[in-house]
Amino acid sequence: MFVVTVTFEIKSENLDEFMAAMILQAQNSLTREKDCLQFDVCRDRENRERVFLYEIYSDRAAFDAHLQTPHFLDFDKTVVPWTESKVAEQWELVES
Repeated sequence: MFVVTVTFEIKSENLDEFMAAMILQAQNSLTREKDCLQFDVCRDRENRERVFLYEIYSDRAAFDAHLQTPHFLDFDKTVVPWTESKVAEQWELVES
């Protein structure tokens, strides 16, 4: 399994717009991509402008395909001006 985590810092004046777009992006990824297995949207309990994503894909190729989908490209273009920072990391899930 291929895991991606992303931490966003969002401009406070754009937080509501960002969250609506982010939730739609998660739903689109889960319903339109058979190899997107999990897409959790989390928000920091103390800093509402800090948003954390936890995504699981069947493999690296599935994630690479995700990055080319129209819904991702539209989302990414839309939220860039609302974002203070974005840190994305890639992981390998260790099965126990």
